[in-house]
Amino acid sequence: MVIRWGICSAGKISHDFTVALKTLRAEDHQVVAVAARDLKHAQEFAQRHSVPRAYGSYEDLAKDPEIDVVYVGTIHPHHLSVGVLFMNAQKNVLCEKPLAMNLKEVQELIASAQKNHVFLMEAVWTRFFPVSVEISRLLSRGEVGEVKVVRAEFGAPLTHVPRAVRKDLGGGALLDIGVYCLQFVLMVFNGEKPESIQATGVCLDTGVDEAMVVTLKFSGHRLAVCTCTITAELPNEVVIVGTKGTIKVPAHMWCPTSLMVNGVETQYPVPEPALPLNFINSTGMCYEAEEGPALLPSQVQNYTINTHNFTHLRQKQVVTGRWACVFTVLCGAGLKESSRMSHADSALLAEIMDEARRQVGVVYSQDSL
Repeated sequence: MVIRWGICSAGKISHDFTVALKTLRAEDHQVVAVAARDLKHAQEFAQRHSVPRAYGSYEDLAKDPEIDVVYVGTIHPHHLSVGVLFMNAQKNVLCEKPLAMNLKEVQELIASAQKNHVFLMEAVWTRFFPVSVEISRLLSRGEVGEVKVVRAEFGAPLTHVPRAVRKDLGGGALLDIGVYCLQFVLMVFNGEKPESIQATGVCLDTGVDEAMVVTLKFSGHRLAVCTCTITAELPNEVVIVGTKGTIKVPAHMWCPTSLMVNGVETQYPVPEPALPLNFINSTGMCYEAEEGPALLPSQVQNYTINTHNFTHLRQKQVVTGRWACVFTVLCGAGLKESSRMSHADSALLAEIMDEARRQVGVVYSQDSL
């Protein structure tokens, strides 16, 4: 049963996502339409990716009856309006990170998904990489004991990119790249809400954060430190320190292809792209692409399986990524959210970023609405 995708926005990230989809079986995933605010851009995108239909507005894409899921690749100030547009048209949505500009907007998107009975997931692609799935498995088995400290960092020189520095485009280190550090910490601590949040940072003249350090204190005297900057290259690693050992995710932590457990390294290469990519390891977006659509009601209506087989399938195959689709098809039962990146996960992530921005003094126009 093929999943028919619509692509919202013909920019760089949408290009890479479409290339990633092409690494999956055509019998499972097909891109049937693309929309951009400029019809010419949509047509050029469609020609390059062999997409049958191109639209010059998002409204036209929303009206297309042959689309199961829309991938939203617009900049984040548009996520709320665009996401609601598609969900009101009964389209399932996979929306780029951050899901919205603040917690209020995230809650509005979740409410829209629930009202329209459609699937909504924040496209935090890192969570679905085999490395991340393996980390969750190792932690659930207590392989490094009780986790006491997590350190995550992401820094890259991005001040030449307008969307990274302009407030009206949702610029700033935290929303653009710091979100990856925070989500990793929340994944390690199973979505637990921190007891305290302490943030410090420096801002550009445009009013967005140039760099930020966020320290989270969790129950049981556990700490996490997240560092992000758009003016310098950091080691871009994650280190998870437990009472019995250490897990390290070397660069690039937001799209990881290697994992070190107590000094022993394992490689998890991503699929090879058929076209040049704009961002490193972008074919790894195939893993998140398999997660959401597999939970749609149309994909599970003809399947039944018992709990024992769920567990067996997950332990044996979910790490490969490609078979994650099979697992979620079988156990999804038409769920409207992912258990690996749930609505609650997105809401908590937004809540922490709101508080961190408040302490540093970064305010967007959306915060006063």
